[in-house]
Amino acid sequence: MHDGVEDIAVEIRRPRLDYPFETVPTPGAGDAVEVAPGVLWLRQHLGGSLAFINVWAIRDGEGWAIVDTGLQTKDTAQAWRTAFKGVLGDLPITRVIVTHLHPDHIGLAGWLTRKFQCRLWMTRLEYFQCRLLVADTGREAPEDGLRFYKAAGWDEDAIENYRTRFGGFGKAIYQLPDSYRRMEDGEVFRIGDNDWRVVTGNGHSPDHACLWCEALNLFISGDQVLPRISSNVSVFPTEPDGDPLTDWLTSLARLKTIVPDSVLVLPAHNDPFHGLHARLDHLIAGHERQLGRLEKSLAEPKRSIDVFGSLFARPIGPDLMGMATGESLAHLNCLIGRGQAVAEPGEDGVTWYRAV
Repeated sequence: MHDGVEDIAVEIRRPRLDYPFETVPTPGAGDAVEVAPGVLWLRQHLGGSLAFINVWAIRDGEGWAIVDTGLQTKDTAQAWRTAFKGVLGDLPITRVIVTHLHPDHIGLAGWLTRKFQCRLWMTRLEYFQCRLLVADTGREAPEDGLRFYKAAGWDEDAIENYRTRFGGFGKAIYQLPDSYRRMEDGEVFRIGDNDWRVVTGNGHSPDHACLWCEALNLFISGDQVLPRISSNVSVFPTEPDGDPLTDWLTSLARLKTIVPDSVLVLPAHNDPFHGLHARLDHLIAGHERQLGRLEKSLAEPKRSIDVFGSLFARPIGPDLMGMATGESLAHLNCLIGRGQAVAEPGEDGVTWYRAV
């Protein structure tokens, strides 16, 4: 029942990071910047506040391995065609690696794998979860979802908007290939002349794959680590009691023990940067501060929609209501898991939260 394609930007005071590239590729233009020998940085357009996604081309023998694809749109497909004829030298795509299931990352994977008769590489949970979500396309909003958002405190207008928008996830994704090549945490595989290690995390998505190349000192972080915003971490109607924020914070702490601070981080949004460990520390500390503010705000019982002011610096309109609610519930469920809050369902179906 995930029905969004972009992240809510939760601004957190951040450390000074080093951004080594003065020149950046123009989104959708098919041009590229070489970030390391045989590794190209391209950008594709997105709608909304994120504006673009970074995608990566890694020289792989007589072709290119692609990491993430952009949304399924005519403009994105045309940008790829321009890149094929230009910066990619009319060489074939050897494989399409997707960090996780969100449409801005996997949107054109089916098109690229069919065009070049190559394999999609993903973690198992991301692939099958994406297949399930795409199957919701065109369905009516389920009763579980309606109850979920009523419990959050949504009014009838907001619930009607959910009904109208439900099932749109798959519209931004080209038909997925019917087979894939599974990636697993800790696996090392070769792309061209170098080995790349899979480092997974969760919370933002079920089993997000990052890629670390020790020889090139590169870390493709996807949405797991972004330099200027914190990725959306949400509870959805399919798992209303889930605690993805604890999963995400645990994943960030684990990354610091595996990937060295010296790497150049290649994120899905914003610019490549140095300063991985400082950014991980600030992401964790920022969410801990938010949890502390949220706990204080629960001195009086509140619904999940009542706590937006404790978490977001921007007003939440109808277009962001779903993701803001999901993120609020992620923080509330985290406090419940820590024994710092309780949820109390009312007779009218609305759930109220209070600090313990």
